[in-house]
Parts: sequence; C-alpha cells; structure tokens
Amino acid sequence: MKKGNGKGDELMASNYIRFDWAMKRLLRNKANFAVLEGFLTTLLNEKIVIQKLLESESNQEDEFDKYNRVDMLAENSKGELILIEVQNNNEYAYFQRMLFGTSKLVTEYINRGEGYDKVRKVYSVNIVYFSLGSGKDIVYHGKTEFRGIHQGDVLELTPFQKQTFKVDSVSQLYPEYYILKVNDFNQVARSPLEEWIYYMNTGDIPDGATAPGLDEARQRLKLDKMTKEELNAYYRHLDNIVILRDNIYTERAEGRAEGRAEGHAEGRAEGLMEGRMEEKREMVHNMKSLNIPLDTISQVTGLSIEEIKSL
Repeated sequence: MKKGNGKGDELMASNYIRFDWAMKRLLRNKANFAVLEGFLTTLLNEKIVIQKLLESESNQEDEFDKYNRVDMLAENSKGELILIEVQNNNEYAYFQRMLFGTSKLVTEYINRGEGYDKVRKVYSVNIVYFSLGSGKDIVYHGKTEFRGIHQGDVLELTPFQKQTFKVDSVSQLYPEYYILKVNDFNQVARSPLEEWIYYMNTGDIPDGATAPGLDEARQRLKLDKMTKEELNAYYRHLDNIVILRDNIYTERAEGRAEGRAEGHAEGRAEGLMEGRMEEKREMVHNMKSLNIPLDTISQVTGLSIEEIKSL
C-alpha cells in the first residue's frame, strides 16, 4: 500500500491487497497457505509448512482491532507455534506485549500433567508500522542464550539433550522473536526478505521479485479479484487506519509544540493545558464515532474512562 507524505501517512490504493487485510480475510483459507508459508520460509530461513491455524486473539474482534491490529496463530509441520501479529499504530508497551503473547502460548499449549519436555517451541513474528524502540535496522531477531559471567562461554546442551530434543542449542528451546519495522524500509529490495518488506510497506510487488510466496501473492491478493462489497469494506479499513494515525500524529506534534512554548512562556501554561485538553476532546469524539472501545481510547489519550464518558 503506497503512502502519501501527509502527517497521517495517507494510504493510497495499489494493485494488491494490504497484508494485514489479507491475514484477516484471505490467508486463513487453506488454499492460500502458500503465501504465508513463503513469507515464514523467507524470514526463518527454513522450509515452513503450515499444518493448521489455531485460535488466537484476533477471533475476539472489536471495532478498534479491525483496523489497528491483526494476529494469526499457526502450527507448522514440526508442531511449533508461530504467532504473527501486524500492529498499525504505536503501543509504548509493545515489547511487554510480545512477552505476554509468547508466555501465554507456552502455558496454554501444554496439557496439565505433561512433562516440561512437551513445552512447544514458539516464534513471535511482529510486523509493526510504527517506530518501535531505537535502532537502525529494519529486522530484529531476539533469542535466549545463557552466557557465563566469568568465562563468557555460552551454555550448551549435552549430547543426550540434543538427541532427545532434536535441537543443537539451548536457544532453540526458547521462544524467538522477530520484529519487522516496515515503515523504516525506503530502499530498493535486494534480498528475498526485503522483497517481502517492500510489499508490506508499499502494497506493490516488484516484477522481478522471486521471494517464496510472492508469486502466490501476485495471483491471490489482487484487488480486482474482490467483490464490490469486499472492496468497499477494504477501503473503509484503509480510511480508519488513516484517521487514527492522523489523530495520534496531531496530538503528539501539538503536544511537542506546547512543550516548547511552555519553556519560553511559563505564564501561558494554563492556556496551553486547556488547548491540549480541547485537542483530546476532539480526538475522543473522533474515536467514539468509530466505536473504538473506551479502554482503548484511554490507552491512546491517557484519559480515564470516566473523563472520556464525560466528553
């Protein structure tokens, strides 16, 4: 999906369906698993075959989640769990959210009374359309390893453990995290993974792209294959993303401006505070018109639910 240069990063139509919408509506169909398998194969650098999709948070939709977030939980042919989440707007505690998501899967997908050797391997794949943390790269990989405090060596598995668990290192037993900072990619795609990120960022697939899954995406994720009703719902989804991004961008930009003004004119503090509250009222009004849950509005604006109800 192409982006404009406006403050809300306006989304414009391209030939292909945006990836989060495809996850929500199309990629859950077994006939389209090849698209998702190709992406995961490219990212994890090993052949991924999706055995089935499992229950995930996205089955508990509300109006906000319909355009801000989508997740999908897949089980691969090795019985491993892969949680894929697309997040459109900033969430300051997103790192903790990733931890919570994997921890929940570890505990939910083991039967009571089973040994710890039955704990499932979990991959957490996070595609974010906001600036998460501070870093220069566009793709980050996190895993757990134990390093000696005195010798600096990495704690390894015994030969028996390697044979029993069918892995080579301790880190392979623990959840692994991938973060793709899609908005930060602004260059020519030079690798299969960059071809996928280019598609996620722009909605376009370069003619010469050869990454696994993209050829299937070309065939199955074209806008001209959608019905008129599906297309209308899709464009409403894009409009809602723009509205929320614009609201958040405006509040932050004007909040920064107010902070600078306060530094030069402390006597205007009361007026600036009132002006900021007026902006929040407008934001709350817009978000209420979209039927966004009150607890979500509270998280975005910092206002209590009681304050939101009174506005």
